[in-house]
Amino acid sequence: MKIGELAKRSGCSIQTIRYYEKEGLISAPERTEGNFRLYNTAVLEKLSFIKNCRALDLTLSEIKHLISLQHSPGTPCEAVNEMIDAHLHIVETRITDLQKLHGDLKQLRLKCGNARSVDQCGILGELSPKPGARQAVRGKRHDRR
Repeated sequence: MKIGELAKRSGCSIQTIRYYEKEGLISAPERTEGNFRLYNTAVLEKLSFIKNCRALDLTLSEIKHLISLQHSPGTPCEAVNEMIDAHLHIVETRITDLQKLHGDLKQLRLKCGNARSVDQCGILGELSPKPGARQAVRGKRHDRR
């Protein structure tokens, strides 16, 4: 099948498929005389595996490692278990950080009533540096992922 059909059947964009190919997650496909990529159902299955891994927020490096382990079926699966355990720890830490962020935002929201003008906004006042005061770091920086 050509890349457009693979994209449709897999639910991955053409750009994503090309990226996974460039990163070595899927092998380079055969080419037609007109230089079109031709993919087989094995690639479709691998894309499904990759999508399932990405849905769990596994990194491309982790996915590559899992794919390499799949090529050694007799290998004990402790490495897989350790990877998932480590990933669970990361997720649990992120949940804790998000719960703290949630609490911080709720507290911040209490700083301002609904019927104020922007120049009286308690939220903006709280977020703005105070003249002559040393800026305190309020905690861990929360990056959007």
